[in-house]
Amino acid sequence: MNIELSQPCDLSDWLALAREVEPLFGPMADVPEFQDGLRQAMQEKRALSVRLDDSQSAGQLAGGIIIDALENEILWLAVSGVSRGKGIGRLLLREAIDRLDPNRPVYVQTYDDTVEAGAAARALYLNIGFTDFRDGGLNPAGLSTVIMERPPKP
Repeated sequence: MNIELSQPCDLSDWLALAREVEPLFGPMADVPEFQDGLRQAMQEKRALSVRLDDSQSAGQLAGGIIIDALENEILWLAVSGVSRGKGIGRLLLREAIDRLDPNRPVYVQTYDDTVEAGAAARALYLNIGFTDFRDGGLNPAGLSTVIMERPPKP
């Protein structure tokens, strides 16, 4: 699996992935602000993706991540249903962290420990060294979130 910088021509694949995860994230794919933000992240080389390379689904978007270097945070991470459990989220997250400032904390908003459907995402962040930092409120899907922090490298 190779991580690649996403290009504007990848937009429809990203929107398909966004539609798939909307039950957990809230409406995105048809929201102009989300589409504009996604295009901007692609243009600024802040959107990374992994495509499947097996014979049945070659070229299909397996997952994507968007970072914000200014705020040193992960803005969005999603893995397609057929690709979950294959290490794609971990691969994307490690690459994103490598592209952020190691001398500053890294932040991400994810589900709190009461959201069963978000347990895998939460476990991923915990396993990479993130800890709960503060309450994140409800996301657009109405699910409880938390802001997690990964401390700077010593």
